[in-house]
Amino acid sequence: MLESTAQPDSTPVLLMPGLEPARLEATLQSYGLQRIQDADANLRSMGGDPHQRRQLADILPSLLEGIGRTADPDQALNHWERWLASGVSRSAVLEYLRSAPRMLDLVCTIFGNSDSLAFTLVRDPLLLYWLAQQNVLSTAPTKAGMERTIRQSLEDVSATEVRLDALRQFRRREMLRIGVRDLLRLADVVETTASLSDLAAVLIGAAYRIVDTDLRARYGIPMHQNRQGRWVETGFAVIALGKLGGHELNYSSDVDVLYVCESHEGETRPAVSRRAKAKAPVQPGLSNEEYFEILAQELTRALTAQTHEGYVYRVDLRLRAEGSVGQLTRSLDDYAKYYRTRGQVWERLALLKAWPIAGSQKVGRAFIKLVRPFVLAPSSKRLDVDQGLAIVEEVRSVKERIDAKMAERGHEQRNVKLGVGGIREIEFLVQTIQVLAGQRVPGILGRGTLGSLVRLQKAGILSGKQQADLTRAYQFLRNVEHKLQMVHDLQTHALPDQQKELERCAIRMGYDRTDRATALKQFQVDLPAHTTLVHDIFRSFFDKPKTSELFKKTFRLIGREPVK
Repeated sequence: MLESTAQPDSTPVLLMPGLEPARLEATLQSYGLQRIQDADANLRSMGGDPHQRRQLADILPSLLEGIGRTADPDQALNHWERWLASGVSRSAVLEYLRSAPRMLDLVCTIFGNSDSLAFTLVRDPLLLYWLAQQNVLSTAPTKAGMERTIRQSLEDVSATEVRLDALRQFRRREMLRIGVRDLLRLADVVETTASLSDLAAVLIGAAYRIVDTDLRARYGIPMHQNRQGRWVETGFAVIALGKLGGHELNYSSDVDVLYVCESHEGETRPAVSRRAKAKAPVQPGLSNEEYFEILAQELTRALTAQTHEGYVYRVDLRLRAEGSVGQLTRSLDDYAKYYRTRGQVWERLALLKAWPIAGSQKVGRAFIKLVRPFVLAPSSKRLDVDQGLAIVEEVRSVKERIDAKMAERGHEQRNVKLGVGGIREIEFLVQTIQVLAGQRVPGILGRGTLGSLVRLQKAGILSGKQQADLTRAYQFLRNVEHKLQMVHDLQTHALPDQQKELERCAIRMGYDRTDRATALKQFQVDLPAHTTLVHDIFRSFFDKPKTSELFKKTFRLIGREPVK
């Protein structure tokens, strides 16, 4: 706990060698530091030469107060040492921070709350001055702005691998901006998930253009004959699913995508002028099926490959037809046949969030249109209660399998995504109702969870209280998820089992930073309050659907009375 009274003068820690241990410990502990010897070593290393030590002493009280308000003051001081030793002009940075207290506090916030963001700044110290620029932090990043910046940065770069590394650099920088706005509470959960989703869409689109341009130069343009017998270019689209499709991505999400092409018929043909076409026949190249499979492989590799600049995204292709064993790219006709004959209920839920994010918008829209009859249950003229109950039962069985895995790991109460009362229960509830009633009442359909909750409330399925409770719980749980993932950029959804780490999570979320014990206690009250509300509503629909008021409301909405 940090004292509210004035803290002792910290400058002797730097300027008086051989300070007695008791005074050293009392001074550093007053700022929330626990590993006193390590902190002392950090500070002495940070000092540099006598001039730089004096410069550091000038800002030291503010620096220590800044890290004392963060989740992990000791780790913050470690990052400060790394940063000042990273090749940055130490004197220039210290002088700049003395004249810019806002930026000094910002660096403390980054270093004490997120290792992944700290390593970004340590890796590229000059990003400090970018963050200080007007509008970088004061306004949310826009998709159009990010697209414009990406295109400009690639204008004078021709080598494929260099272009892809530029995407990795851009991702690191924008993740820093998004994360800092989140930590400073300049952005709420809705803005943060939207910004992360826009960034992913921009980067995947740019990677697609880079890879496709390279392949066309090697193999030619994929083409097929249309219904009139004319040879036309064959389109390809990247379809986002999951949280990316719903425009609600995490900090460390895999991106769930599938690849679709306009047609597997046809072949690649050289890009030649009309005059050259008239002189000689075009030699056949790869079949479209071969070309688009190579394109899918190369695009996936471009996004996932780890270089000295990092990676762009982890890609999950398991939501495509036949999951991990199917072709990477299928044609529109192939997908239509698959969903007509072999599609499963879980795929209906996944496809509710489907949205084209790269490639041909024409092909993307055609895919969304063709899957709609599969995604939505038949209209009320054919959907009977037994069919509805079968859909509910299948979703419930999927959740029960998830529950069993969580129980094996001891994560039933710790996993904010898959555990009891977690994010997935809200998503399953919303998506199941949409599948049951969306054909008859398209107004309830929406890709995003929060928007869909509003739609269900307006349709009369959810009460105003249920919608408000689920909205608050979703935002709270997503905020927890973000604060877990931003620490090490890991795809984690489980709360730590150590009290100290739970306390740090609470601080990152904005609970009382001056009294850590109180912050932890309040967090431990709020979390089960939200998950209990979610689980109660979830169970009211899935445990006994025949007597569920939500189930009855859903069927009444489509003109059916579920219980006689």
